[in-house]
Amino acid sequence: MFDIDIVLKSIRHENKRFIEPIVTTISRKRTPFHVLISCLLSLRTKDQTTSEASRRLFAVADNPKEMMKIPIPKLEKLIYPVGFYRTKARKIKEICKILIGEYHSSVPDEIEELLKLNGVGRKTANLVVTLGYKKPGICVDTHVHRITNRWGYVKTKNPHETEFALREKLPKKYWLTINDLLVTYGQNICVPLSPKCSICRVGMYCKKAGVTRHR
Repeated sequence: MFDIDIVLKSIRHENKRFIEPIVTTISRKRTPFHVLISCLLSLRTKDQTTSEASRRLFAVADNPKEMMKIPIPKLEKLIYPVGFYRTKARKIKEICKILIGEYHSSVPDEIEELLKLNGVGRKTANLVVTLGYKKPGICVDTHVHRITNRWGYVKTKNPHETEFALREKLPKKYWLTINDLLVTYGQNICVPLSPKCSICRVGMYCKKAGVTRHR
C-alpha cells in the first residue's frame, strides 16, 4: 500500500543533503514579485544560471517600477544566458507594465489573476501563490508529474492533469511543499533517465511505472 506520509517524510530527510531549488531560496528572503520574476527566468534554465541572473537583475531593480526603467538591451544583458533570454526580457517588461497599471505594482495572489499575465502558466502561478504568499496551491512541474506517476500515486498524461489529480488526492498539508520535495529529489535521485533506484529510500513503495532502465 502506498503511504504518502512515509514517502514524503523519507524524501524530506534525504533531501537535507541536497541543494534546494533556487526559487525556493529566493522566496525565503524576497517578495512575491521576486518569486514571479525568478520563476520566469528559471523556465528551461539550470538553477545556477537562474540564481546568477536573478542576483544581477534584482541588484539593479527589485520592483515593477524600477524594472520598467531598464532598457530592453540592458535587461537582456542582465539575465543572459537564461534560456530564451530575449523573449523573457520582453515578457518581464510587459508583466511589469500590467502590474503597475492594473494591480498597483503588486503581484496578484490568485492563480486565475496570475494566469492573465503573458508568459505565466499554471506552474509559475502556483509557485507564486505557494512560495510567495504561502497560500494553498499545487505546483506541478516535470519532476512532480514524472515522480507521482512513477509511484503509481496518480495516472495522468501531463502536468495539468497531474495538478488536478493531486488536488483531489494529496493531503492539503503537503500542497505547499510537494514541489520543493520532488524537484530536489527529481534532480538528484529520481532523475528522468535511468533513475537511481538502488539508493532510493522509497523504492519499496514505487511501482516504477514507465521506468525501463535504472541504476
